[in-house]
Amino acid sequence: MSKYWSPIVSELKPYVAGEQPKITNLIKLNTNENPYGPSPKALAAIRDAADERLRLYPDPASTALRDSIARLHGVTADEVFVGNGSDEVLAHVFNGLLKHEKPLLYPDITYSFYPTYSLLYGIEAVEVPLRDDFTIDFSEFDRDCGAIIFPNPNAPTGIAVNREAIERLAASKPDTVIVIDEAYVDFGAETAIPLTRKYPNILVVHTLSKSRSLAGLRVGFAIGQRPLIDALERVKDSFNSYPLDRLAQAGAAAAMEDVDWFELCRRKVMTSRDRLVVSLERLGFEVLPSHANFVFARHPDRDGAELQAELRARSVIVRHFKKPRIDQYLRISIGTDEECDVLIEALADILARNSQLKERI
Repeated sequence: MSKYWSPIVSELKPYVAGEQPKITNLIKLNTNENPYGPSPKALAAIRDAADERLRLYPDPASTALRDSIARLHGVTADEVFVGNGSDEVLAHVFNGLLKHEKPLLYPDITYSFYPTYSLLYGIEAVEVPLRDDFTIDFSEFDRDCGAIIFPNPNAPTGIAVNREAIERLAASKPDTVIVIDEAYVDFGAETAIPLTRKYPNILVVHTLSKSRSLAGLRVGFAIGQRPLIDALERVKDSFNSYPLDRLAQAGAAAAMEDVDWFELCRRKVMTSRDRLVVSLERLGFEVLPSHANFVFARHPDRDGAELQAELRARSVIVRHFKKPRIDQYLRISIGTDEECDVLIEALADILARNSQLKERI
C-alpha cells in the first residue's frame, strides 16, 4: 500500500491469470489455449501488414475486421464492437452497460474477472448459486436487477445452456441488459447471436483467443443491436481510440474469413476432448459434461490441489481453483492427443503410487 494510491486501489482484488511457467518439456494445459496454430491465412495477413504503414495509426473503427465478423454472423458492421481481447470488451461492457442502480447478477461459480470488474467499476453484484450439478437455474435470476451476465459454456465448469433457455430469460426481462460471454461456444454449444436480432437487451461477447488460436494477438468482439454497440463505442473512444493495432486487425480479419481452418481445428479439439473424458473416467475421475475446450474433473480419492502439484512436478500444468464447491476439481485444457496421453500417463502413475502407499500403510 502506498500513500499515492487512489482509494479504490486498496479495495481491488485483481484477477489471477493462469500460470505461464518456464519449464523444460512443459505440457501446458492450464490456460485453455488452442493446441493448434492460427490460420495460415491469418499469419500471412500479419506478415503483409508488417511494413512501413506501421508508422501510421491503425483504423480506429477496425472497419475491415468488423465487416468480416458481420458477414460471418449475418449482422451489420454497426452491430459489431471490437476490442483488445474479450477482457477489454467486457471491461467496457461492465462500465457502459452493467452499472445500474440495481444490482448485477452472475453465477456464483463463473469467470473470475466478473467480481474484479464489479469492484473496479463500483458495481453492486449478487452471485446467484448454481444447482448442485453446477448447471445454471435461470429461475434464480427472476429477481429485481439492473443487468445479468454469464458465460456460455460456463467457466470453469464447461457446462452449456441451450438457446431456448436464454431466449426465455431475455423475453422475461425486457428491461434488463443480458450479456452472454461466449468465449468457448465454438466447441459444441449454441451461440445466442441469432437472438440479438429479436431482443434489443442481448449482447454476445466472443474472443479469437480460443477457437481461432489467436490468444497472443488479443482480439475480442461483441454483437448486439446498435444502441448497445453505441454505448460501448462511446466508452472506448473515451478510453483508447486505437485498441487494435494494424497487425491485429489484419490477422483477425483473415482468421474470421478462414472458415475451413476454423472448422478443422475446433473439430480436432472436440474429438480430443471426448477421447480425454473417456480416459479420465477409466482412471476413476468424475468429469462434468463439457462444451468447451477444457474439462472439469475430480477424483473421489485424491485432493485436487495435491493432484495439481504432483502433475506440476512431472511438468504437466493444469488449473486448480481454491474456491468453495470446486476446490477438488481440476480444469484441464484440451491439448493435442499426444499431450493428453502424457497427462493420462502421469495421472495413472500418481494414482498407482498412491494406491501402493495405502497398501503399505
